[in-house]
Amino acid sequence: MIDTTQDDLTASLIDAMLEARRSGRPVDARGYTGAAFSERDAYAVQAGIVAACGPVGGFKVANKPDAPRIMAPILAADVMTHPAELVVPAGEPIGIELEIGFRVDAPLPPRDAPDRRLRVAECISALPVIEVVRTRFNGEASPLLKLADNQINGGLVLGAPVKDWQDLPMGAVQASLRAGDTVLLDGAAQVPGGDAFENFLALEEMVGDHCGGLTVGQVVITGSLNGLPYVETEAAILGRIDGLGEVSLHLGRLG
Repeated sequence: MIDTTQDDLTASLIDAMLEARRSGRPVDARGYTGAAFSERDAYAVQAGIVAACGPVGGFKVANKPDAPRIMAPILAADVMTHPAELVVPAGEPIGIELEIGFRVDAPLPPRDAPDRRLRVAECISALPVIEVVRTRFNGEASPLLKLADNQINGGLVLGAPVKDWQDLPMGAVQASLRAGDTVLLDGAAQVPGGDAFENFLALEEMVGDHCGGLTVGQVVITGSLNGLPYVETEAAILGRIDGLGEVSLHLGRLG
């Protein structure tokens, strides 16, 4: 384990994560095993990564009733639009998640605004999103280390935004996701925590000014509809959420 003060530990991890992003060589998670690392430290590392690599293109949120609520920024440089292409090293496992996202189209109303939920809904569009999941760690990273690593976000692919989404289901949905010939999802799916819009509101309440806060143009993703399967080969990935449409990614491989 790295022997440092708490501030030095956080600074050391920021430097290590930035080097991993620059070089492609992962951080050895064993070096931080047993370290007294807190949620506050994890968010400090996120902020350090954004300060060096920003701006922010969005946020992800986990709002499950049986687990701590957590969030992470998504770098604007990692946001792609459908149809997208991403080339990664051969053999690197890439997680693929289909999610409901919300794009902020206009400044959100003040906290004390009347009919605020309705007014927030009018300020955002819904869209289908593929989240690419990648880790900057080698070995088994703890949940707090994953949180520090922007909750292992590796990118987003955005489908077309739908402005009039309010009458669409935002909890139990019909969806499909394929990676090549492999079916990852086909049929009924449930948003983690129960409702995508509630998850957006939870993120908006939680984020404050973290990593610059939530601003117009950013996208919030609300949890995987298909768990976290990993793809280890080149593949054409196609997702669809009924009412929101399609989103696709061609995952290429180097070497």
